Amino acid sequence: MQLPAEAVAATSLIEVVRISALPTKRGAAYPGRAVAHWAGNEAVGALALIENLPGSEQHRCGFSPGWGIRAYEDSLDLALFEAAFCFRCHEVRMHGTAVPPAPATQFFDADTPPAQALLALFRAAAP
Repeated sequence: MQLPAEAVAATSLIEVVRISALPTKRGAAYPGRAVAHWAGNEAVGALALIENLPGSEQHRCGFSPGWGIRAYEDSLDLALFEAAFCFRCHEVRMHGTAVPPAPATQFFDADTPPAQALLALFRAAAP
């Protein structure tokens, strides 16, 4: 999976979000409760896991993401990027100042070990 390289390098904190709805307008943050914050090795490991998600064909479910991440640099002002994951239709949607249009929507194989490991990390963040 392709993440914005410069933003990944600048990320110092990841906020894990349990998504509760779709945004009301394009480019707005996905609504939901922040359930965890990952920094240091946790953030680096999570981003590496996401970057290693194998690609997949598009599946149809209507895009109902359950989990998302927001990546922040040291200032914690504005998210560098946000990614919302739907493990049913195998789709990731990203937006933010660091996300070019091309990788804004990508597809991953949700049945592979890396995807299942990511889902396990999300679930462990919100017991």
